Amino acid sequence: MGEQKKIEYMLSPYRVLDLTDEKGFLCGKILGDLGADVIKIERPGGDPARKIGPFYHDIPDPEKSLYWFAYNNNKRGITLSIETADGREIFKKLTKTADIVIETFSPGYMDELGLGYSVLNQINDKIIMTSITPFGQEAGPYTHYKASDIGVTALSGAMYLLGDPDRPPVRVTIPVSYMWTGAYAALGTLMALFHRQITGVGQHVDVSSQASVAWSADTYPFSWEANGTIAKRVGNAIALRSVKGAVMRAAYPCKDGYICWLIYGARAGAVTNREMTKWMDEKGVATDWLRAQEWEKFDPAPATQDDFNQIMEPVSRFLRGLTKREYLDEAVKRRIMGYPVSTAKDIMENPQLAAREVWQEIEHPELNDAITYPGPWVKLSKSSLGIRRRAPLIGEHNEEIYKELGLPRQDLLALKQAHVI
Repeated sequence: MGEQKKIEYMLSPYRVLDLTDEKGFLCGKILGDLGADVIKIERPGGDPARKIGPFYHDIPDPEKSLYWFAYNNNKRGITLSIETADGREIFKKLTKTADIVIETFSPGYMDELGLGYSVLNQINDKIIMTSITPFGQEAGPYTHYKASDIGVTALSGAMYLLGDPDRPPVRVTIPVSYMWTGAYAALGTLMALFHRQITGVGQHVDVSSQASVAWSADTYPFSWEANGTIAKRVGNAIALRSVKGAVMRAAYPCKDGYICWLIYGARAGAVTNREMTKWMDEKGVATDWLRAQEWEKFDPAPATQDDFNQIMEPVSRFLRGLTKREYLDEAVKRRIMGYPVSTAKDIMENPQLAAREVWQEIEHPELNDAITYPGPWVKLSKSSLGIRRRAPLIGEHNEEIYKELGLPRQDLLALKQAHVI
């Protein structure tokens, strides 16, 4: 049998109404990348996130925000004020045509407008409504608190682990909490969609940013659960590999940047440590301590800080004399685990990402230019994935989508004059 023809897009039969701000942009984008017809609903005049930089050619303009471009491609765009009576009625008509609604308003706000899940479910009992808030919809001491990226990162526990041990915690330089939240929101939405295929009914998906980002703390909460100790920031290092509290460096400077090299145990460590020692010995820089080790028996768990230092200090001196390319070529030959730390330029020129066709050139006719985007993050054998359209201009698809609802053009003009659309 020959290879089956690919279905165009996995979610192409489904429509999503996207009422989100930055906390949920990525959720809608993921669903759009999978083929859903995502309609981004903005307030008349445009979403405030259009003012977030950087901007195309550094020209501040609501139609030139690269941030907006990045998280809202694969969406059609309309303007609509759901705070008005006419706007709410139009939204209800849209809900009849939709499968999913995603929103990021404060808990209870959609109910106050008469557009909560209970109402939308009566209009369309198959509707899935995904509500994304800083701390969730359910009762709790923080439920009605507002929070930005920095607040969520702090209250999730993730920030405490970021930074150097002799300084206060820091935040990641980009709003990572929105990415964790958006990704988990998309996952929850897809689970609800799968459940609907089995049962025929929709449901309300409640997403907490705090709970989503708490996963980024990895195993650190278990240090408190297991022995009552609070894991500390270790900066450029890895902790919890040694029961004696020893930490290992994660990145070492080299001639043209940095190399990530860790101390391993077991079979992987036996090969990496032995071959690294052999390579250093060939260059005349291996220490007696390194040459004397039986790497097949080395275990980081009972290692002391002095043990780690005996490895890290000579390795650090050795790596300073290499370029990233020299290290990678030799590491592959010798089966040494360790990796060059890529810059943005390195990523854009990475041959592996190029081979997977990760980068896509997307035309922006309004700019008379094409912009390179990160495209498919996964390859599917029986369906497609990727960017089909750039992010929408303000109200770009008003006429197209409202015409689908049967609204005459003269009504659209009146609604625009009344600031409903």
